[in-house]
Amino acid sequence: MTGIVEILVYVAIFATVAALVIGIGGFGAGGKFNTKHGNRMMRLRILFQAIAVILILLLVYLNSGG
Repeated sequence: MTGIVEILVYVAIFATVAALVIGIGGFGAGGKFNTKHGNRMMRLRILFQAIAVILILLLVYLNSGG
């Protein structure tokens, strides 16, 4: 079980970093992409980050014998 959760943690962290990089890149470039998708990318980053934190807490709980 912890192996699956650990993989999901890595996927969530990767998704967070990807959303962050795309959001910052769009913000730096400006233009249409930033106007249309800038806020959406930052909201996705927050969502992925929350999922990653919850999964990390679950992993810690499972590894502590819970």
